[in-house]
Amino acid sequence: MNFIVVIPARYQSTRFPGKPLIDIKGKSMLLRTYEQCIQAVDKSLVYVATEDQRIVEHCESFGIQVLLTSDNCLTGTDRIAEVAALVKADYYINVQGDEPLFNPDDITQMISRLDTYPGEILNGYCPITDERQYRSKSVPKVVFRPDGRLLYMSRSPVPGNKSLDFVKAWRQVCVYAFPYTALKAFAETKNKTVLEAEEDIEILRFLELNYEVRMIELSSESIAIDNPEDLTEVLAKLKEDAIKV
Repeated sequence: MNFIVVIPARYQSTRFPGKPLIDIKGKSMLLRTYEQCIQAVDKSLVYVATEDQRIVEHCESFGIQVLLTSDNCLTGTDRIAEVAALVKADYYINVQGDEPLFNPDDITQMISRLDTYPGEILNGYCPITDERQYRSKSVPKVVFRPDGRLLYMSRSPVPGNKSLDFVKAWRQVCVYAFPYTALKAFAETKNKTVLEAEEDIEILRFLELNYEVRMIELSSESIAIDNPEDLTEVLAKLKEDAIKV
């Protein structure tokens, strides 16, 4: 099963313009994400996909393989689909460019499952350990069957209960594995599907197109930067790690 790793990096983010190039203690967020990827796979297998020339030039300055995609992709997954038209592979491992602290072992874990679930869409998850994440609209919460197949994903606090208390929940870890055929079907849908648009969670499009999504448990170390305020948590984690060293 051959694969490549793709980091979609959109400069014109609605919530955080210029996000991939923000400086985090001397390195761009995108470079930090790339450096985590090449701890898991050879750099010849890693590509950045972007619509912006500034990001192209940034990648080239660090010897990162970069592909210029269109500026009208609906989502990062649509951008991966454009890459699939340029670089042929059985699977496309998608690591979000706004996950500068993700655990490289999560990529290794995802790749190890490709032969176990051939042809399936895979996505990561981990337990939620504090109520703040459970209530946060920046954190997609995951509900799945006992066999790991995704039932639903929401920015609302799910699963809930009659007391509305936080008891237990799981969150998405933004590492995906997409087979070529599923990406092609995803990109042929020219508008966001109803639930995808309502939640602003693109993986829901696959469910609405009648695809199954297999959730794979990964580490809980990732911190997604959706908004400028999310940077505070990343900086705190870097400081904590520096103290440990």
